Amino acid sequence: MEQGFNTDVAYNGLNYHVQTEDWGVANPYIVSRVYKNGAVLRSFKTPYTQIDINPLLAHSEVIQSAVKYQHQKILDLLVSGQLL
Repeated sequence: MEQGFNTDVAYNGLNYHVQTEDWGVANPYIVSRVYKNGAVLRSFKTPYTQIDINPLLAHSEVIQSAVKYQHQKILDLLVSGQLL
């Protein structure tokens, strides 16, 4: 199973890298970071307790969906100019 996402994005003439990953059950967080030139500009950490659990899906499917959602949300905020 894929544990995270990495995306390079250009906004306002600058290049950014967005990384989102699941830290796993032992450290139950989804973490996203926005990088510019290798330096972390912003970091977002969502605990599993804040994720809506769908009882019809396996735990791993719920977490992977939440990772994908958080990653896309960060990208949307970045390219709309609302993040930085």
